[in-house]
Amino acid sequence: MTVRVVAATASTNEDMLADARTGAPHGCWLRADRQEGGRGRAGRSWSSPPGNLYASTLVRLAPTDPPAAGLALVAGVAVQEVVAVYAADASIRLKWPNDLMAGRAKLAGILLEREGDAVVIGIGANLRSHPQLPDRQTTDLLALSGAAPTPDAFLAELAPGFARWLGRWRGEGLEPIRRRWLERAHPVGSALSISGAGEPLVGAFDGLEPDGGLRLRRADGTIRIVRAGDVDLI
Repeated sequence: MTVRVVAATASTNEDMLADARTGAPHGCWLRADRQEGGRGRAGRSWSSPPGNLYASTLVRLAPTDPPAAGLALVAGVAVQEVVAVYAADASIRLKWPNDLMAGRAKLAGILLEREGDAVVIGIGANLRSHPQLPDRQTTDLLALSGAAPTPDAFLAELAPGFARWLGRWRGEGLEPIRRRWLERAHPVGSALSISGAGEPLVGAFDGLEPDGGLRLRRADGTIRIVRAGDVDLI
């Protein structure tokens, strides 16, 4: 495992995608002290002041690997595992498909992008500050617990943890990752609203499909399987 650190860049994911095109190896990491063009899902910008984690890693897919979409769950459980060390008393929960929440406030996000046989996984975690957004709550580890690791210290724990969960995904399939994710997620029955998946949807969280798709129980008792969309806790 190699970690490259830069003072500033537009986006660690963009840089890693470019590296993937020129043969960067599986398992490498890139961390930036600051991003000038960080982004999240659906083209949203990601506020990137110094002191937080902005990092991307590269997974080279093998023909025998499970479907790549499951890597979002792999990254989620790895990030939650590290955050829980520093905020054990806070209610840290995973929210499908790619967020880590403290109550209703976003603490970390994950962005997957693919280039051929390479999947770039970008991870942003609010360690020492958080943006003030008009449409959603946010928080950071320092605000939650009164202490927070440096980005280097956080990544030093995250990288081997991610490698361990990735090894289980490759060796055992998605199921052990799915079980762990559900143990660390908002409870079954939580009220959700979903946009970006066609018509707006409202219902109750009913767990995950074997492939990681979200199960939404509608008011009439029917189950809707969602594999893409923005999810909000009601």
